[in-house]
Parts: sequence; C-alpha cells; structure tokens
Amino acid sequence: MPASASPARSGEGSAPPDYRVEALAKGLRVLSVFTEQRPTWRITDIAAEVALPLPTAYRIVMTLTAEGYLDHLPSGEYRPGVRVLTLGTAALRSLDLVELATPRLQELANSTGETVNLAVLTGDQVLYLVRLRNSDLVTANIRVGSLLPAVHTSIGKLLLAYLDDADLEKAVTPQSFGGTAGPNAKRSVDELRPELAAIRAQGWATQDEELAYGLRSVAAPVRGDSGAVVAGANLAVQSRDWPAARITRELRPQVLETCAQISRLLGYRGK
Repeated sequence: MPASASPARSGEGSAPPDYRVEALAKGLRVLSVFTEQRPTWRITDIAAEVALPLPTAYRIVMTLTAEGYLDHLPSGEYRPGVRVLTLGTAALRSLDLVELATPRLQELANSTGETVNLAVLTGDQVLYLVRLRNSDLVTANIRVGSLLPAVHTSIGKLLLAYLDDADLEKAVTPQSFGGTAGPNAKRSVDELRPELAAIRAQGWATQDEELAYGLRSVAAPVRGDSGAVVAGANLAVQSRDWPAARITRELRPQVLETCAQISRLLGYRGK
C-alpha cells in the first residue's frame, strides 16, 4: 500500500472519528423542549425554540409522531407520547439509588401511612424519583419525573443547604422564587440563607405551607459512599393533622433513620 494511502495511526495527530448523527441530535433537541411547565407545543414554536428551519422541524415532528414519541392533539399542538414516558420511567428505575432506596421508603410509607418522596437537585428544581402517595394527601399533581421549585420544598431546601456559596449563587436566582407557592414561601435568596444555614447545621429540613396551602413536610439527606449528599427523602403530610412540633417530634426521627439506612446501602460509612 502506498504511504499516502496508509491509515492514520492513533497518536499521530489524526482527529478522532465523528460518530455524531446530526439528524438524531436534532430530534433529541425537539424532544427536550417539552417540560412540565410547557407540555404542549406547536411546530412553529418548536422550530423557533430549537433554531431549526420550519420544514426540518416539521419532518422531525412527523417522524417522532409516527414512532409514538409525540402525540398530535386536536388543537394542533403536540405533546410527549407513551414511548417517551416509557423511556423516562425505565431510566429512573434503572438508577441504583431508586432500586436501593425504594424498599426502605416503602417501609417508611407503610409505618407512617403518609406520603414519601425521594428527589434530587437539578439546577434550582427538585426532580422526583420516587413518590409513594397517601391518597388522603391533597396537593398538586406531583408524580415521578415532576420538577418543583427547590426553594419551596423541604427536599429542595435541604439539598440547597449542602451547596457551597458559589454553587448556590449559580443555582438560585430571583427567578427561582416566581410562580405559584404557598402562603409561607420565601421570596428571596437573602430571606432563604439563614434557614439554609440552620438546615445544614441540624441535618434536616421542614416545609411549612411553602409549596402549597395545607401541606407540611420534613426531609433528611441521603449520602453516597464519599459522604456527599446525593438526594433527599421526605414525609409529606396535611397541616390540619400534623402541627409543626408533632412533625419534628414523631416524623423527623423516622425520616432520618430511613435516609441513614439508604445511605449505608450506597456505601456511606459515616455517622
């Protein structure tokens, strides 16, 4: 073989092969516009949002619809289809955290008769990985995969409390406090900071009608093998049945013990 035709060898300045499939990347960008805050879109809005020519966006949406990843509504808008939900649930279920935590969380739900949640922090929101709901709990339609403002939830405040100052400033902005909230919700970072310091010092957090009227909760941290806080779990209850002092006295120890058990399953060996 002539020298000019010999294949380039690793380490001799050759560029790595580009395995990116641009059409697939564009399809994933289209799917990513669908959120809990905006679950339906028109094709023209999708094209503008992801900076694609309208004909390209149209072809992608038609393909995703034909494959079951999008549903076409009578209004002309599109929403995620069953296949997207199936993929999302499979991804969540595959997480070691969910697999290890769920039996312990189920025990907590059974012993208290109250709603139990497991969530992680993503930006300024908490993503729900597990929700074991007491049918008597009257709240917004929260389910696995829901995103809620971290600043208004017990798990969210708990996880924010373990961020350093730089990460906290990146995660929480004035916009984090917008939207619908309960009557006792904090309205600024300055108002929230003293509570975050207290949460970190005591190792648990509460929410007192900050997310919604009539809802209280208490949360504890879940740690990984390095000791870092990787998630939080809480018990959510109706305020009419659970005064704040009773939550602290009766539910807080159970949440702390459950999270300690989960942390040990994840390899944490601290106290």
